[in-house]
Amino acid sequence: MKKLILVLMLFLGVLFPYGSKAQVSVIKLWPDKIPGAISNDDYTEKTTSNESIKTWIQKVTDPELFVYLPPSEMATGTAVLICPGGGYSGLAFDHEGHAIAGWLNDNGIAGIILKYRLPSDLIMENKSIGPLQDAQEAIRTIRRNAGKWNIDPEKIGVIGFSAGGHLASTLSTHYDVPAYELKDDISVRPDFSILIYPVITMETSFTHMGSRRNLLGENPDVEAVERFSNEKQITSDTPPAFLVHSGDDNAVPVLNSIVYYEGLHKYGIPSELHIFQKGGHGYGLAREQSTQSAWPDLCLQWLKASGF
Repeated sequence: MKKLILVLMLFLGVLFPYGSKAQVSVIKLWPDKIPGAISNDDYTEKTTSNESIKTWIQKVTDPELFVYLPPSEMATGTAVLICPGGGYSGLAFDHEGHAIAGWLNDNGIAGIILKYRLPSDLIMENKSIGPLQDAQEAIRTIRRNAGKWNIDPEKIGVIGFSAGGHLASTLSTHYDVPAYELKDDISVRPDFSILIYPVITMETSFTHMGSRRNLLGENPDVEAVERFSNEKQITSDTPPAFLVHSGDDNAVPVLNSIVYYEGLHKYGIPSELHIFQKGGHGYGLAREQSTQSAWPDLCLQWLKASGF
C-alpha cells in the first residue's frame, strides 16, 4: 500500500519541487497501432531507481506523453516537448523529465515529457527510426490538442538532454521526411530546440559511442552515419536552437554542440551556444552547482528574446 501511495504521489507531482500547481495527465502516444512495431511478449518495460539517476526507464514498448500544463492564469501559450537522455538505452525520467516539466510550468510553459521507445531490433522493424517516429507523433499530438491545452501551435519547441538531445536535433533536422504514414498534414517541425549537452553526430571521432551503437548497431553503413549526424542535415529551414555544454564533458564531447551551432550559423539561423568551463555531463537543471547552473535562466531569456 505504501508503494502504491508513493507512485500516485510521484504521478501527481507532489514530491517534485517545481510545478506543484500543474495540471498533469498521462496519455498514450499511439492509442491504436504503433508503426513498425514487432510484437514480443518477452520484452517488457522496466523501471528502476538509484541515488544518481532516480527513475530510470528501459525497454519502453508503449510510448506515453506526460502532459504538465501550467495554471491558465500563468500560461504563455508556449509548449516544450521533453526528451530525457540515457544513451538510447534508458530514460533519466526525473532530473531530465519531471523536474524539467516543473521548471517550465513555473514559468508559464507547458512541459510535455515523451516516454519514447528505445531502439531495439527485438520490437522494431527499423530501430534507427523508432524514437524519431515517437518524437514526430508527439509534436503532432501537441498541435492537435493545442486549443484544448491552451497552447499556441506556432510556439511548440523541443528540449533534449544527451541522447535525448540527439533525438531533439533529429526531430529538428528530419521533420520534412515522414518516419511513418501520415493521416493528416499537421506539421512535425518544432518551432525551436533546446539542446543540453546533446549528442549530435554519429561520426566516431566525437560521438557518444553507446548512443551510436544503440541507435545504428555495431557496424552501421556510411549512409546511416551521414543521415543521423545531424550537424550535416541542417538547412535554412532548421529551427533556431539554444545549446548548452560543458568543456569538461567526458561523456559527450563539447564539439557536438559546437558543430551544430556552426551549422546553424552558416545558414543565418538565430541561435545561442553556452559553453561552461566545468559541469561534466548529466546535470539537468544544475541546481546549486557551478556556473552551468545559469543555463535555465539564460534559456528563459533566450526564449523571451526570440518571441517564444
